[in-house]
Amino acid sequence: MRNVMQARPNPYSGGALDRAAHLREDDAWIARAIADPASRFTLFWRGTPLLAVREVPYALLLPPLGLEMPFVFLGLVDEVPIFALDLSAAEAPPEVADGAFTNLRGLTALLPETDASLLATARGMLHWRATHIYCPACGGALAAVRAGWVLHCTQCGREHFPRTDAAVIMLVVRDEKLLLGQSHKFPPEKNLYSTLAGFVEPGESLEDAVRREVLEETGVRVGSVSYHSSQPWPFPASLMLGYYAEGVSEEIVLDATEMRDAKWFTRAEIVNHEALGFGLPPHDSIARRLIEDWLTAAP
Repeated sequence: MRNVMQARPNPYSGGALDRAAHLREDDAWIARAIADPASRFTLFWRGTPLLAVREVPYALLLPPLGLEMPFVFLGLVDEVPIFALDLSAAEAPPEVADGAFTNLRGLTALLPETDASLLATARGMLHWRATHIYCPACGGALAAVRAGWVLHCTQCGREHFPRTDAAVIMLVVRDEKLLLGQSHKFPPEKNLYSTLAGFVEPGESLEDAVRREVLEETGVRVGSVSYHSSQPWPFPASLMLGYYAEGVSEEIVLDATEMRDAKWFTRAEIVNHEALGFGLPPHDSIARRLIEDWLTAAP
């Protein structure tokens, strides 16, 4: 199996966001920054960010609004403090001139790199805040501290930190053919085929997770595994770890509870997928990057 390098950063990664973690514990600095007219806020309403309504979308960042809403300090961009503000308690999203609350999925490939990175961070953090209300140890109420990055139990004193679920996503290659699958979650009318993926289990290495998931879903055995890149995936809270995997068997034994179909595809079939009537994963996904980087790499 040839070595395939990452051609460019994956969406939601990179950018100029300085997380400035050392400032999270400075309550006085955070209080001043929240009220500073120079600071900027990205607004979210029930998982959707406020984006500028333009041909090329971007995060619409607003000055302080003076609202008592859950917030997270995201960091600094060009030394400007950036916060995320969750307006989900409102029955409807507020109307903002030149902006609209828009689903982040599908637009990421069009967003500037820094905007995509800060919106991904904001979405993941606000989802964590919204879904962790009580302490899992004692049931006490949780209060946000350290600029929104830690939840402190008001009853037992435990501290809880943001959760990220590790998931492997892999392109299985055998004799210049690719193994792609069609999950039951994909709309049947799109006839979309993508790389295989799955969550890492406790006590399992990433490479072993790759081999297990491929075997469970398709019956194909995997030999060598090589790392490609990673991608934050805040839908709601995953980190996708991308790999190429060497297929050492070819027969497919499908797990019909997980997959609608799985097939081996030639290079020509992938290149001409539209003419052949099937789709590939969206351009904002690491799955698409794994396929595209393999296509452009020398045989």
